[in-house]
Amino acid sequence: MRNTMKATTIESKFPLLSVEHDCIVSKDADVTVAFRVTLPELFTVTSPEYEAIHSAWAKAVKVLPEYSVAHKQDWFVRETYQPKTEDREMSFLSRSYERHFNERPYLNHECFLYLTKTTKERMRMQSNFSSLCRGNIIPKEVNKDSTVRFLEAVGQFERIINDSGFISLARLTTDEIVGTPENAGLIEKYFSLSLDNATSLEDMELGADSLRIGAKHVCLHTLSDVEKLPGKVGTGMRYEKLSTDRSDCLLSFAAPVGLLLACDHVYNQYLFLEDSAENLRKFEKSARNMQSLSRYSRGNAINKEWIDLYLNEAHSHGLTSIRAHFNVMAWSEDEQELKHIRNEVGSQLALMECKPRHNTVDAATLYWAAMPGNSGDFPSEESFYTFIEQALCFFTEETNYRSSPSPFGIKMCDRVSGKPIHLDISDLPMKKGIITNRNKFVLGPSGSGKSFFMNHLVRQYYEQGTHVVLVDTGNSYQGLCEMIHRKTKGEDGVYFTYTEESPISFNPFFTDDYVFDVEKKDSIKTLLLTLWKSEDDKVSKTESGELGSAVSAYIRRIQENQDITPCFNTFYEYMRDDYRHELEEREIKVGRDDFNIDNMLTTLRQYYRGGRFDFLLNSDKNIDLLSKRFIVFEIDAIKENRELFPVVTIIIMEAFINKMRRLKGVRKQLIVEEAWKAIASANMAEYLRYMYKTVRKYFGEAIVVTQEVDDIISSPVVKESIINNSDCKILLDQRKYMNKFDQIQALLGLTEKEKSQILSINMSNAPSRRYKEVWIGLGGVQSAVYATEVSVQEYLAYTTEESEKMEVMQLAGKLDGDIELAIKQLAESKKQ
Repeated sequence: MRNTMKATTIESKFPLLSVEHDCIVSKDADVTVAFRVTLPELFTVTSPEYEAIHSAWAKAVKVLPEYSVAHKQDWFVRETYQPKTEDREMSFLSRSYERHFNERPYLNHECFLYLTKTTKERMRMQSNFSSLCRGNIIPKEVNKDSTVRFLEAVGQFERIINDSGFISLARLTTDEIVGTPENAGLIEKYFSLSLDNATSLEDMELGADSLRIGAKHVCLHTLSDVEKLPGKVGTGMRYEKLSTDRSDCLLSFAAPVGLLLACDHVYNQYLFLEDSAENLRKFEKSARNMQSLSRYSRGNAINKEWIDLYLNEAHSHGLTSIRAHFNVMAWSEDEQELKHIRNEVGSQLALMECKPRHNTVDAATLYWAAMPGNSGDFPSEESFYTFIEQALCFFTEETNYRSSPSPFGIKMCDRVSGKPIHLDISDLPMKKGIITNRNKFVLGPSGSGKSFFMNHLVRQYYEQGTHVVLVDTGNSYQGLCEMIHRKTKGEDGVYFTYTEESPISFNPFFTDDYVFDVEKKDSIKTLLLTLWKSEDDKVSKTESGELGSAVSAYIRRIQENQDITPCFNTFYEYMRDDYRHELEEREIKVGRDDFNIDNMLTTLRQYYRGGRFDFLLNSDKNIDLLSKRFIVFEIDAIKENRELFPVVTIIIMEAFINKMRRLKGVRKQLIVEEAWKAIASANMAEYLRYMYKTVRKYFGEAIVVTQEVDDIISSPVVKESIINNSDCKILLDQRKYMNKFDQIQALLGLTEKEKSQILSINMSNAPSRRYKEVWIGLGGVQSAVYATEVSVQEYLAYTTEESEKMEVMQLAGKLDGDIELAIKQLAESKKQ
């Protein structure tokens, strides 16, 4: 008898009895095991990988016993980004970044899987037998034997999926299902259509033509009729917006009703496993009936042909006959918006070549059946017959970009919604064995946002305690360095550059603590040999040994007598006045052919007091680069100078090697911008080769940034060393090189999947946001495209546009050099 009461309590209709041993038990004795599903990230799966995922699902479903239901439920809920600005130590730029993304909307995705063991009778129930329509529910007893077998099958199911390597299942505990005093459980969340941990149960209106949960009006579209489905389905579909004529960007077949549907919705996917043999016998009988009735109606003859096709397919390929159902449940608190959402869901289903059906008649029953643990209550007339393999094509197989659990990393953005994500491209991949070193190779043509991305990366690394040494051409890091210099009151942010008024100047003999290890002594000796000998001259063992002895003797002298100013001038005087006499007084004479000290002193005279380069090695600033955490060497003005450039490159490398060896347990970064200009020197190439091979042992990373791959190829010494020893490759927009990308692909050892991702960069950027995309690949195992989006303040600090940079610097000049205040004022004026 139909219940005529206008209202009733959820408690009286509630179909679930209890949750025991992490299993949901219904009053009809259905047992359900719930899992949280972790899917691969969007745009990171290739066609063979989609096939492998599909195959894993198929194998897993086949181990479930008859009269089981596999119900996959994907939640997509609109949320807004909440900035993390509570840390008082947070820098001005970090705080600006967080504020920039305040309230940024995005679609949060969570996926659950419910495996239910029900009975033959329950599987065939129609909507009028739903627990919603019954006055009361008399609990039935669980069959112990069938439940034990079901739980064993669930264990096998979990193992098959987790072993696939693409998807992982985590069993939900009792607390996660029913909730705790602090956090809402899964069932509470379902009854309020919210993923919030602090949800409250709300009134429901389960009417004939409307469905309302609290203030949320729900619309439901179903795929429950074979005639409304496409003629052909597949595991994946080509996403045209990010595909080119040379590459395919793929999504799962059901992606249009997943992350591509930008509204609050739940996508339910059901597989009902019945007795396949009995189903086929039923179809055989139906086919015979259709045959006998074919003379009365052509429709019967056609139906008979369709049934024969189904049976032939089942028998010839050994397929399992099942029932399936899919529905999209979308909601909004605004009824006007709901009309727009209804059209949007319909159009997304049409993209899958399905004919959408807006279901009002069974909306309440379908909502009730989608409750975790209640899929046994599903109305059988809303399902259609198919096979496991075809039904699984309607599963969504991707999720949002995920943040790394690592405490260290950089902030990038999800390329779809622009939500900030925390990304670790150094430590966690090393721990997981994805990469074997932290070195990075960055490639991007002019204007692709390369320097911008590097500024963003370097700033975040510096703020997390990294010692950064930069070799730059083009003043890309001037703004950032000036900010750090001002913020640390001159203690950090050292900017070395060459101008006629203030030429570049070092003091290789100065250290704060008068400690000179073997590497420091060797680098001083190498520097002196470079100044003395031309590139063509051979250095003999005697010359190298004698010069090394002289450096050691001089260092002992300045350590014993700290009144002597350590610099090249006093070293030159020591060689001229003391060491030369010592050589003459030795018992075993050193001939001029073996070590010509006069020739050396004559050649090095130009670096001594009064010489034309006397400024170079006699800096009186006494900066010990060991303790400085942010150092920029701007070498653009001297890269063509044959005398100065080799010296500067050796001093740069010496500074970094000194950090590398002496700073134990401290992260270090050497970044060489526009590599080819620096690599032109043989000394620099050898240093880089040494660096790339050894820096990983000292918690360091070397990064080479270049515009052209040809620049790297042109240096055979470095080509193999850099590319082979850079497990992290970072590429920016390569579309201008699309016709010669095969060469880049071969050189960098990129897979077809990585090629497709790289060629999709900046193909479909949101016009409302200002950002550039960047591809990051780790060890050929993990790769994705991310967005580099920053606040106005960060943009002004990083910009390489001459006019914008001048505007910042001129305003800073008026504000007593306070670049941070200048950026604040400019950012404010731009917003207004």
